[in-house]
Amino acid sequence: MNTHDPAASWLAQAEADLEAGRANAEQNRHALACFLAHESATKAVKGFLYRQGAEIVWGEHLSDLCEDAMAFDPSFDFVKSVAGLLDKHVLAARNPDSIGGAVPAEVYDSTDSQHALEIAGEVLDSVRQKLAAD
Repeated sequence: MNTHDPAASWLAQAEADLEAGRANAEQNRHALACFLAHESATKAVKGFLYRQGAEIVWGEHLSDLCEDAMAFDPSFDFVKSVAGLLDKHVLAARNPDSIGGAVPAEVYDSTDSQHALEIAGEVLDSVRQKLAAD
């Protein structure tokens, strides 16, 4: 990896977060796996934006980042259509007061993490394909 290439750095971390999410899911830490799935997808889209020449990329919500990415590639509207499924994990998977008094570690299950990790993997694969075509 070229450490002077912000896009490559963001994509490398996106891959690491996805791998960590999968490992956490295997250990039944499903809330953390969902959070890491969200982190992976947002970092992948940030990598795409940096590759397009962005100097600073702000935001932690995948849907907002996809809106920015659509200015360069309209096909990000598909990613944006599923972004909300991951964005809900930004707070809910980490904060015990975000799920109506329940503890995320006790509420999230394998269905949640499997779905979130699948979406994140598809986002990462999509971004890789888009950048390979550049």
